[in-house]
Amino acid sequence: MQPTLPQQLYLLCYTVDKGKFELTNLQGRGQLLRAAALHELARSGLLQVQGRKVRQTGTEPKGDDFLADVWRDLPADRPKGWLSFVHNKAHTAEKPVRTQLAATGAITVEHEKKLGVLPIDRIHVQDPQQVLALQQRVREAVFKNTGPASTPDDELAMAVFAAEAEVTSVFTSKERREHKPTLKALAAYYDEQAVPGLRKALRDSYLSSRAVGGGWGA
Repeated sequence: MQPTLPQQLYLLCYTVDKGKFELTNLQGRGQLLRAAALHELARSGLLQVQGRKVRQTGTEPKGDDFLADVWRDLPADRPKGWLSFVHNKAHTAEKPVRTQLAATGAITVEHEKKLGVLPIDRIHVQDPQQVLALQQRVREAVFKNTGPASTPDDELAMAVFAAEAEVTSVFTSKERREHKPTLKALAAYYDEQAVPGLRKALRDSYLSSRAVGGGWGA
């Protein structure tokens, strides 16, 4: 089964050559997962964008508890700005997506206690080569520069979101600088043709968390 967009973005944050999720890439991952869920809801016609605001539409999605939770957070009548739906519950996004990935066998979760007291979870990715292939697809969406209109929907969203949340397992800071014009073009296309307002909300949420040394990851 094809992983959902939130599941793919979770795995994108894994640094294969170091065999772990680096702390730098955990800082904005909760926001990434929420943004990915909102993108999928928009793609499925389950939310409506009005200006730079959003509300739910249609009926609650079935078969994905995480998407359903995000959908229920959206207002049913008067639309509201994107930021609160990306930011406010970012700390709750990790667990359901991680549970989904564990159920598919993509990861395993090892429960430990640090110093015999503090509970921690160690995440093991079962197929690092699959993660590398996913990261390469996203990188090529930028490096090949074939144009936003010809970039597949998932790769467009993942490239834009990874750049906005500065996910170093996908793009180094040097690569983001070198490919700034391409990333800017992809972002503009996303804003105009995909989900207006969502990208900026993700960026604002990430910068807010980074400024106070916060963020959500596990």
